[in-house]
Amino acid sequence: MPDIKINFASGLYDRFLPLYTKEVVPEGIDFEFTPIDDPREIFDRMAGKREFDASEMSGTEYISHVASGNSPFIGIPVFASRVFRHSFIVINRKSGVEKPKDLEGRRVGVQLYTMSAAMWIRGMLQHDHGVDLSTISWVQGAIDGPGSHGSPTVLPLLKQPDVVNNDSDKSLSQMLEDGEIDAILSAMMPESFGRNPDIVRLFPNFREVEADYYRRTKLFPLMHLVVIRRDIYDTNPDVVQTLYDAFCRAKDISLEHMKYTGALRYMLPFLPADLDEIEDVFDGDPWPYGIETNRPTLEAEVQYMVEQHYIAKAMPIEELFAPGVG
Repeated sequence: MPDIKINFASGLYDRFLPLYTKEVVPEGIDFEFTPIDDPREIFDRMAGKREFDASEMSGTEYISHVASGNSPFIGIPVFASRVFRHSFIVINRKSGVEKPKDLEGRRVGVQLYTMSAAMWIRGMLQHDHGVDLSTISWVQGAIDGPGSHGSPTVLPLLKQPDVVNNDSDKSLSQMLEDGEIDAILSAMMPESFGRNPDIVRLFPNFREVEADYYRRTKLFPLMHLVVIRRDIYDTNPDVVQTLYDAFCRAKDISLEHMKYTGALRYMLPFLPADLDEIEDVFDGDPWPYGIETNRPTLEAEVQYMVEQHYIAKAMPIEELFAPGVG
């Protein structure tokens, strides 16, 4: 029987690299890895045009489609991207914003209101700092240029927040410098950060804050997961378990590479200290796959999406993934 062909698109992350180099080959699958640096491009090409058989996908976009009852994809509990986002809240010091509650009643820039990074930051601000999100006016657009952030294929929110598109000829970064918005929360740092001394992080000691956040909540925010087209899954259901196993092997290899300190594999001068902290905070596995280990984070993601009007009601986490996998 010929191998099933799977064209997979994702960023070329360390945890996926052994699949790209073919150090790990999924059994019975002709696996073609298409590396694409920009996640938004992957999402737009997958959600809008079904260009790939499987891909990295925005968590909020995927869960919204599952909740609608009409998802063209099925999830695999492999998480391409996860990021603590405290460090991605940037303010203009002249705005008078000094603490999270000061964001109430302000204009805040965001690349895309519905993106996973923005959803997680809002959830953290609400639940960890008591911020009333309903008082904030949102301006969405590209961070470092005028116009929009990609061409997303997203479902409409069930209740529209106070959000407008940036239709000016300025970037959100420039608007922050000019005092037209008070803060930016995003998946990337604006170019004005590091250039303009008034553009600073809301949490300057973000590493300590994020480690404390994880210890208290056990939440490590999930940005992107791996999905496969439902038509492929329906005709070849066993392919999902095979892919999951291959992703797990690839991650294990990458962790071993990272932990080898005879010669540093990555350009991180303080990696040995980082490894000690990873062992202390995450018990040695900073990037777990599977449902149970990630249940607190997945349940928080669904809860935040209900509260922020992406979806009408919470769903069992198992409904997000292929049955019996992970």
